[in-house]
Amino acid sequence: MQFPVAGVEVHPLWPFLVALLVSFFSSLGGVSGAFLLLPYQVTVLGFQSPAVSSTNLVFNLLAIPAGVFRFFREGRLLWPLAWPLTSGLVPGVCAGVLIRITVLPDPRVFKLFVGFVLLVVGLRLARDLLRGLRARETFHALSEQVAPRFLAARTISRSWRRVVYRYGEQSFRFDPRSVLLLGLAVGIVSGAYGIGGGSLTAPLLVVLFGLPIHTVAGATLAATLVTSVIGLAVYTWIAPWFAVTGLPVAPDWKLGLVLGLGGMCGIYLGARCQKLVAGVWIRALLSAVILFVAFRYVIQFVSAL
Repeated sequence: MQFPVAGVEVHPLWPFLVALLVSFFSSLGGVSGAFLLLPYQVTVLGFQSPAVSSTNLVFNLLAIPAGVFRFFREGRLLWPLAWPLTSGLVPGVCAGVLIRITVLPDPRVFKLFVGFVLLVVGLRLARDLLRGLRARETFHALSEQVAPRFLAARTISRSWRRVVYRYGEQSFRFDPRSVLLLGLAVGIVSGAYGIGGGSLTAPLLVVLFGLPIHTVAGATLAATLVTSVIGLAVYTWIAPWFAVTGLPVAPDWKLGLVLGLGGMCGIYLGARCQKLVAGVWIRALLSAVILFVAFRYVIQFVSAL
């Protein structure tokens, strides 16, 4: 099948299967998988124009609702966390879109930018994981801790300065103002990268706020869905302004549809299976994948010099 905006020809089954597998494993950590599908499109398919970022948002738009529905149905969609996160991500994503088009149109520079962003997040997540293993329990003991089945996250108290909720036998708290600022910073990076922000906010909420990944996942996916809608609208709106430059900005809707259908299946299955997987395994998986992609992009940039 020919995908006109991307300028590639590939059997639609391959991007569908890639999206299904990527979104299944990434959704375990509250991530849609868009941050991994972008390297696939850029490196494997050769789709390197700014339109790859907007196409990634089409994937999010189609794939994420299935996962959000599943987390909501199980009572693990924490709305007091989702709202401040979304409020910060939305303006950040709009600013990031403009940065991607005006400052980072060069694919080589864009890859380096993505590599450093993912490197910082991956190293921080890995460091937190190793510290936790040394300071608290053995890896074997931690690996046995899965999410309590059919247990919902219950909000105990809520204000503009502090939210307290209970999950299992423990209580957790966070400052919505800090979450909003985190969302704003992540949104700028995410808008430039062409993702909704879940790949950055999910590990950071675990690392910086100490929240369990089983309660973070639903909120980050919900926030990612909203920001993807906003980001896609911005890309579509400004696309005619760049038509005279010959720089593709609007998404490849055909490719986005194929990827989105695969992601829809993968995210639903991942959200359904997440409670059966220990948090330590999810954090380890996120860290390993993020670091792999980060080092690959940085090495590619350095070797091309």
